[in-house]
Amino acid sequence: MILSTVRDPRLITIRRGGTLTDENHGLLAMWAAECAEHVLAHFEHEQPDDARPRQAIAAARAWARGELPMMEARALGGHAMGAARPLTGAARFAAYSAGQAACVGHVAEHDLGAAAYAIKAAAASAQPDDAEAARAERDWQRSRLPDSVRELVLADQARRNDICWFVFSD
Repeated sequence: MILSTVRDPRLITIRRGGTLTDENHGLLAMWAAECAEHVLAHFEHEQPDDARPRQAIAAARAWARGELPMMEARALGGHAMGAARPLTGAARFAAYSAGQAACVGHVAEHDLGAAAYAIKAAAASAQPDDAEAARAERDWQRSRLPDSVRELVLADQARRNDICWFVFSD
C-alpha cells in the first residue's frame, strides 16, 4: 500500500480541488518513468520477451506529453503489475515500479510508488547486507527530480515513508 488514507491537496490536480498543476503533474509522471526505467533491466534480464513494463513506462511519458489518454496509460500500468505478480525479487519490484509510473496520470501519488519499488529493486539486486544499494538508488532518484516539484516530492517522501517500506529514510 503506497497511498495514504488522507490525500495531500498538493498532489491533487486543481480541477479536482487540489493545487497540483497539469505541468507539475506531467513532471511527476516523467520522473516516475525515469525511476522505473533506471531499474527495468532487472525485469528484462529475467523476462526478455515480456514488454509490458517497458510499455507502461512509455505510456507514462506519452500521457505526460498529452499523447495518450489517462485511462490507456493506467491500463498499461495494470498490465505491467500483472507481469510482476508471478515473479520475485528485483524483477518483480522493477515491473511494479513501471506499473506505478503508468498510473501517475490517474493519481499523482503513484510517483512515490514508482520510486519506492525502484529502490526495492535496487536493494533486492544487491548483496543481502548491502544497505548502500537502496540509498544510492534513492539519492540518484532525488538527483533527477525537477526543481519545480523537488520540495513537494521530498515532503511527500517524509510524509509517506512509513507506508513505502521506509525506503526514503536516511
